[in-house]
Amino acid sequence: MPHERIISLAHGSGGRLMHDLIRDTLRSRFTNTILDALGDSACLGDLGMSGNREVCFTTDSFVVQPLFFPGGDIGKLSVCGTVNDLAMEGAEPLFLSCAMIAEEGLDMDNLERAADSMARTAEEAGVRIVTGDFKVVERGKGDGLFINTSGVGVRKKGILPGLGGIQPGDRILINGTLGDHGLAVLAARNLFDIEIGAVSDCAALNSLVRAMLTAGEGLRFMRDPTRGGLAATLNEMTESGGFGITIEENALPLRDETRAACEILGMDPLHLANEGKVVVCASPGNAQAILEAMRRHPLGREAQDIGAVTPEPAGRVVIRTASGGRRVLDMPAGELYPRIC
Repeated sequence: MPHERIISLAHGSGGRLMHDLIRDTLRSRFTNTILDALGDSACLGDLGMSGNREVCFTTDSFVVQPLFFPGGDIGKLSVCGTVNDLAMEGAEPLFLSCAMIAEEGLDMDNLERAADSMARTAEEAGVRIVTGDFKVVERGKGDGLFINTSGVGVRKKGILPGLGGIQPGDRILINGTLGDHGLAVLAARNLFDIEIGAVSDCAALNSLVRAMLTAGEGLRFMRDPTRGGLAATLNEMTESGGFGITIEENALPLRDETRAACEILGMDPLHLANEGKVVVCASPGNAQAILEAMRRHPLGREAQDIGAVTPEPAGRVVIRTASGGRRVLDMPAGELYPRIC
């Protein structure tokens, strides 16, 4: 049958199809110097501000199902996700917007519960929700509640070199265990006959990033491994083709429960979404100081050095396995776990 040009759930899963769609359909139409930097947030320059500062801006939409899950909910997720996107560019988040699209029939208690969670999380993260919008769609067309948040923050100019500053020899760090959010949301759907016991890692990372930035120079690049998990993030980093990444299987921080559940369910924990993790690329001379700063913070106590940037194989992510072998870690493909973020 001829190929139909339609959107599938796989286009939003964080894997190869989503990346291809963004590159070929969206980025090609909206191209400009700010967008083409492909950061977690757009860096807009100083916009006339005094001092050595520039403005960062980002937006994100949240369609998680169910709306409430162990360790979080759609309200907490919508604040943390946008705060984290700003923090990944070295910006201090300041202001958020909140746009909600509710489905006719949504329980008012659930709306209030999500709004309370947003307010509480914003206060804890030190940001203010200053504008917003509210819409309602017909019953059966909204899946309960969708939330969009946009954020504005300020950073010191030149604080992060970004993807272009990554060099062979740089170390890859992560602040804690992988896959907890994705597994917690899946478990909350009651699809499995096993007890998983996973709790989402959903958290605002701006205070952790602040601690890392005060640990000295050498922080090259940061990104939070949300949809598509660690596998998608590392492959995004190597897409320029100028370098590769090798990670050590034995160094990957995974809870025993997560590892066991993934083995039973046939899932790769490196493809599972995270909402309280940051992947850090740091210069070899300063990586240890940054790692120690992470471990002193409550959100980084389980931080690990998991590998390094390598000259070869360029454009590839490789795992050195516990048995001493090597395998390629590809970008996730196809439909993974819809409505997870």
